[in-house]
Amino acid sequence: MSLYDDAMLVLKEYAGQPELRDAYLEHLADHPDGMGKGCGAGHLTASALVVDPAGGRVLLTLHRKLEMWLQMGGHCEPEDATLEDAALREGWEESGITGLVLLGGGPVRLDRHPIPGPCTQHFDVQYAALAPAGAEPEISDESLDLRWFSYDEAERLGDSSVALLVRAARERLGD
Repeated sequence: MSLYDDAMLVLKEYAGQPELRDAYLEHLADHPDGMGKGCGAGHLTASALVVDPAGGRVLLTLHRKLEMWLQMGGHCEPEDATLEDAALREGWEESGITGLVLLGGGPVRLDRHPIPGPCTQHFDVQYAALAPAGAEPEISDESLDLRWFSYDEAERLGDSSVALLVRAARERLGD
């Protein structure tokens, strides 16, 4: 199964945000190249909110280019077999934490947002990744800073998409 096929399947099975989910599916149907950076009309990305449920906290990165506190995430790469693989890879690359495990149940939410440049928008598929006990993050070249924040701090500090993602992850965790 290709990454494109996996994305179509994941999105068809995603029960939340039906209008936005349908827009993602329509975009992919209209743009078979919609998984890659080369699609000027927009492309899918995958992200992972790294969560430490025992500590009631999430890990956010101060994005180097955007200078905003965000979850780990980015473009799907040719070596990613699935959206889950892409989210885990991004989570590990940007946090330095090995042993991340995605919270079951598929994506936590979707977030479509405009971006500057030749490509007009990202169709982000957002997961929650559980950090192993005692995980120590390591800053990457893509970040200006990397820190653990309580759920409430993260909701106040990030933009509205981060706040919605934290709330959705907490709901999925039953918190």
